Amino acid sequence: MLFIFEIMKMTVRIKKLTLLLFTVVFLISSAFFIHWLEPAMFPDPFIGFWYVMTTVTTTGYGDFVPETTLGRVFGLFLYFVGIGLIGIVIGKIVEGFGVYRKFKEEGRLRYKGKGHYVIVGWSGKAKHTMNEILEIDEHARILVIDSKEKTPFEHEKLSYIQGDPTDKETLEKANILHAKAVLIFTRDNEFNPTAADGQSLLTVSAIEGYAVEMEKDIYTIVEILKEKHIANFKHANVDEFVIADEALSDLMAKSAVDKGSSKLIMKLLSRKSGVDIRKIKKQPFWTTYNDAFEDLKSIGATLISDRNDFTLLKKLEAPIPVDAELYVICSKEAYEKISTP
Repeated sequence: MLFIFEIMKMTVRIKKLTLLLFTVVFLISSAFFIHWLEPAMFPDPFIGFWYVMTTVTTTGYGDFVPETTLGRVFGLFLYFVGIGLIGIVIGKIVEGFGVYRKFKEEGRLRYKGKGHYVIVGWSGKAKHTMNEILEIDEHARILVIDSKEKTPFEHEKLSYIQGDPTDKETLEKANILHAKAVLIFTRDNEFNPTAADGQSLLTVSAIEGYAVEMEKDIYTIVEILKEKHIANFKHANVDEFVIADEALSDLMAKSAVDKGSSKLIMKLLSRKSGVDIRKIKKQPFWTTYNDAFEDLKSIGATLISDRNDFTLLKKLEAPIPVDAELYVICSKEAYEKISTP
């Protein structure tokens, strides 16, 4: 009995792969051995394997039972060694799941998905943006890059990578080359806008530099605190930037001149309004802007611009360029109709 306990202690210390290999060899060899001991009761190794598995898993159907003394002694051996071995294997598997969950929470696992949204820098604004994205795109996946010890927020569609976003290894772990977009945020309650924008510039420069190195295009959107820093970000090939102070000032001014307009704008930006601004592709049967306007109107969508051009009502008869980027205001249902071929 002491010998068996010594075997068990040694087994616990064995590496997982070695233990798995040893268990497979043990089970298969036991199946052949019981077949060799009692060929009448166990006519082939598969039947022997069936008996071994029902024994070591304590299922014990009793449909195949050793009839000889040697067979029953071997059955006892399976009880003492096999059951303990299977228990250790199951324990290792459970331990593996625990380690996997721990590594995932700590952001130490490589992300292998594609078409995800990457958020660099967790904050209240980042959390709100994540909720908006998930409301707009119910199939969206979010990945957060930050330096926190554990994932900053638990959500089934959120993954976490712990690391420095200016480090190439971190960008590779986030599979950033296959991301749909990368959003870079400043921290909450940032008192030094110059330092904050400097850090954002360093981050986006590292991301765009990595994209150039890999000959890929990464769509980057950056939050900027000061308007005077825009020129620096343009040199970094940023696709879009949102000026926090300017957006607030513009909204305040508009509300002061046209009272109540801020409520309308905020409602349009919010997912709670039921409508949203969406980018759509030019349909083959649209020749002029009027064709697009009338067709979209029939399904409950309003054409508002081609890129930054909001003067479409003045040129409805003009042909739509091949590279047009059209924007509409519509509900989620209307957008699905537009997107369906």
